[in-house]
Amino acid sequence: MKSSIYHDIFMNNQKIAAIPEEFLDICPISDEDFHNKMALLVKEPGFEHAVKYALPDVDFESFAQDLLKIYSKNDFQEKVMVPFLKMLEAKTSKGISYEGISNIDPMKSATFITNHRDIVLDASFLNLVLLRNNIESTEVAIGSNLLIFDWIETLVKINKSFIVKRNVGMRQALDAAIQLSKYIHFTINSKKQSVWIAQREGRAKDSNDVTQESLVKMLSIGGKGNLVDNLLEINLSPVSISYELDPNDYLKAKEFLMKKKNPLHKKSQRDDLFSMETGILQNKGRINFSFAPPINDKLLKIEHPEDKQEALKQVCLIIDNAIHSHYMIYPCNYISYDKLNKVNKFADKYTHEEKLEFENYLNSQLAKVDIQNLSKADREYMMRMMLIMYSNPLVNKLKATNC
Repeated sequence: MKSSIYHDIFMNNQKIAAIPEEFLDICPISDEDFHNKMALLVKEPGFEHAVKYALPDVDFESFAQDLLKIYSKNDFQEKVMVPFLKMLEAKTSKGISYEGISNIDPMKSATFITNHRDIVLDASFLNLVLLRNNIESTEVAIGSNLLIFDWIETLVKINKSFIVKRNVGMRQALDAAIQLSKYIHFTINSKKQSVWIAQREGRAKDSNDVTQESLVKMLSIGGKGNLVDNLLEINLSPVSISYELDPNDYLKAKEFLMKKKNPLHKKSQRDDLFSMETGILQNKGRINFSFAPPINDKLLKIEHPEDKQEALKQVCLIIDNAIHSHYMIYPCNYISYDKLNKVNKFADKYTHEEKLEFENYLNSQLAKVDIQNLSKADREYMMRMMLIMYSNPLVNKLKATNC
């Protein structure tokens, strides 16, 4: 393998790895290059606009000068991202809780694989939970389709993100998958650094979280053994993310309606940016992270691991079961199930006041849909899709726990 030193990685003042050349276009920015990249970033009008949008009271010039005093990714997270995320937690949620943190071995790197609800905050809040427990934050997989402007790529790379190449041709897709898998294996085993990745490409807009076989297949390419052996190398550790409310619920319902009317409908870059802004800045209610044990023991029990297709299916089922069984279920999930199915099966799980409050919330969200001349049927369809979004975590948990 052709390699050269892009930057050296140190632990306890001992060099433990050098970044191979083949990873330079996707890996996070080195600490050696951090200050130079930051100096360029603070001059970007788009970055200034984003900062002022997220922090309306900020003195940007003073903020930029503070950024230029930072010289490493970890310091950036400690001095900028952690305070920002704490502010978001306080202003846009009822707090972040977590369970199963003892399932993490802080001395062993892991691949945290989660369901995907929010474009930006899933990994960000996960890292906040880790840092609160004195566990090093992860490197974060982010799709290139979200890097709409060059400054966004710079920003995510100084925040310990690596790039998942999207929208490439069929010939390039395999090369990209091999590169990505090798980088994740390298990060876990040589850099001794944990990573975060979602269980599927993009969010499950109906909240029916199912692991994509193609994702597991990609993760397994990087080793030299069979599929199971290669996955054992990266210590897959599922995490369930449960938001009480999804600020993008009405936008997802709108997208479902648009695709119903026109199956070729595609979101614009502006839509993606607005979804990111909405997810970051609007109300999420309660948030919970539940850490399941690593699945290595279960992987070792897969029969006939040499049968790659069957092994892939089994791995996906193991991940899905771990995520589904560890959801935090809120009153709105029970309410949505009962309303969707026109039953009172879970009426003991919520009060009349909670039901009225959630119904008012759903109606207020639907009122934000900016489509002219919506018919009664259109509104009923979008309401049904939102009820499906909120009931699916409960449905999947019931299946996973055999209730």
